[in-house]
Amino acid sequence: MILHARHYTTGHPVAVTVEAGRIAAVADSDQQPGAWIAPAFFDPQINGCLGISFNSADLTPDDVRTVSDVCRAHGIGAFCPTLITNGFGALRHGFSTLAKVLDSDAELARRMPCFHLEGPYLSGEDGPRGAHPREYARDPDWDEFCRLQDAAGGRIRMVTLAPERAGALAFTEKLAAAGVVVAIGHTAATGAQIRDAVKAGARTSTHLGNGCHAMLPRHDNYVWEQLACDELQASIITDGHHLPATLVKCFVRVKGVSRLLITSDASSLAGLPPGRYRAWDTDLEVLPGGKVVVSGTPFLAGSGHFTDACVANVVRMAGVSLADAVDLASARPRQLLGLPVTTIEVGQPADLMLFDWQPDGALKVREVV
Repeated sequence: MILHARHYTTGHPVAVTVEAGRIAAVADSDQQPGAWIAPAFFDPQINGCLGISFNSADLTPDDVRTVSDVCRAHGIGAFCPTLITNGFGALRHGFSTLAKVLDSDAELARRMPCFHLEGPYLSGEDGPRGAHPREYARDPDWDEFCRLQDAAGGRIRMVTLAPERAGALAFTEKLAAAGVVVAIGHTAATGAQIRDAVKAGARTSTHLGNGCHAMLPRHDNYVWEQLACDELQASIITDGHHLPATLVKCFVRVKGVSRLLITSDASSLAGLPPGRYRAWDTDLEVLPGGKVVVSGTPFLAGSGHFTDACVANVVRMAGVSLADAVDLASARPRQLLGLPVTTIEVGQPADLMLFDWQPDGALKVREVV
């Protein structure tokens, strides 16, 4: 297979030869292709789509395959299936179902190399809690986590928690020692608590600027604290609903493209038409334009869009280059999670994406190779 396309970093036409799933050659193309080529996206936070939730007590192997296929159509070559705050039984079922599917399907295992547990050790306050069910928010429990990790076959690679929870610092130290990436999120922590969490091993912030109170102190607050911390990377949701363009631009300027990563935070309602739905034991609503909210509130409940839309948006919002935007959604999350970074070089896995790109920032995925 020879792919003729424009290289995402230079715009130069290249011919990429793929043999047995790897890049066998990269040369100048003698064609003038319209498509662009880049590493496929890696999204660290996919909750589901089309009404399928990884948290569902009825999750089936076919559901897992459906989510993977839909993500692939949006340029997502791999991702972290994400389970959110719930009772132990539901979380164990979700992780064990995922693990069984991946144990029996090598291709799906490649697409989902590790899992993200977002909660249940999060703030129970309105605002920071977001759409996470209040009744299941609780303090960290190492024994409980170990049982969930066993159910997941050792695949939980990232845990999002609120550092102000009782026992959170010791829990963070244990996670870090076990090679699990600790993310700060859905938190009402003080500056001191955030700094202590970083010293204990926290490495990143989950969807910075979201999962927050509607009103914050103008100077001393947990958003500024995490933004100013050079030791913390941060994921941001650039779907056009979670953060305004001015804030995205500020985040990019302060953190720089080397310490940011993009996630779509695609919810179980992603890809569904406008309407009212029930998910996560909560009444949710998809508004025209794809915004997902907790019914009757301004609180967002994940995203109705996927990573391709987020990459196009960050170019328009923050003025970053196409190359940087793609890397924010491919190289950066892989680096954070300790996974191999895909590059367009001989010998590398052919985990590639062909897409159309317009100067105004429109991005349309053709296929993932």
